[in-house]
Amino acid sequence: MFKLVVLVSLVACALSSAVTQSLLPQLDGRIVGGEETSISEFPYQLSLMKYGSHSCGASLLSPTIAVTAAHCVVSASASSLTIRAGSSSNKSGGIVVKVAALKYHPQYKSSNMQYDAAVLKLAEALPLGDTISTIQLVKKAPVEGTKAIVSGWGTEYSGAYSIPTILRAVGVKIVSQQVCSSNAYSYGSDIKPTMICATATGKDACQGDSGGPLAVEAGLAGIVSWGYGCAATNYPGVYCDVASVRSWILQTARTL
Repeated sequence: MFKLVVLVSLVACALSSAVTQSLLPQLDGRIVGGEETSISEFPYQLSLMKYGSHSCGASLLSPTIAVTAAHCVVSASASSLTIRAGSSSNKSGGIVVKVAALKYHPQYKSSNMQYDAAVLKLAEALPLGDTISTIQLVKKAPVEGTKAIVSGWGTEYSGAYSIPTILRAVGVKIVSQQVCSSNAYSYGSDIKPTMICATATGKDACQGDSGGPLAVEAGLAGIVSWGYGCAATNYPGVYCDVASVRSWILQTARTL
């Protein structure tokens, strides 16, 4: 997974409805309270694999370009990564393509998870169709309360030892950066301007979903980034705000 995270503490917090501020952010994103789905419903969803095993999610922007979280690739080489496209399973089916190059945002900081975005260039173009398609980047952050959906192969509860094989998805609602950092929730100043949140009671993303899509009607609004626990009370899932890094993603995609 990614960096030094207090996993033991996170398992403990899953057993309690209260999550303390002393916990470090859980950096591997999450699907809790969702349902199995088909890749044909989310054809832009990719499985990012490290040395052949599912590591994170990613989203397809063009036949040769994908976007994921910086924390998913900051310690990886392109040669260690492949993506699986066009399959509801993260273990078989679809098309597997090597990652030819990668670049994560130059302002990404693991200490506070700002600018948690990375661009992947694929070694060959993916054939677009019913199970493999692209998603557009939103031009502005969706407003408070906008319906959204997050998908991936992440665990079904915090601290689980295995991830599902079949793609899952869950509906949530957008919480703006301003509201997520306010007294309405418990993150406070941990929520930065490059972040957006989403929440629903008992629903969230979980370990293994990091880097995957938070989609709204207009397109890709967020990249699964971090959070305290999974579906923990008063702690929405936190995503990289795509609108805030859109220009960098597009410029990097052109030059990578």
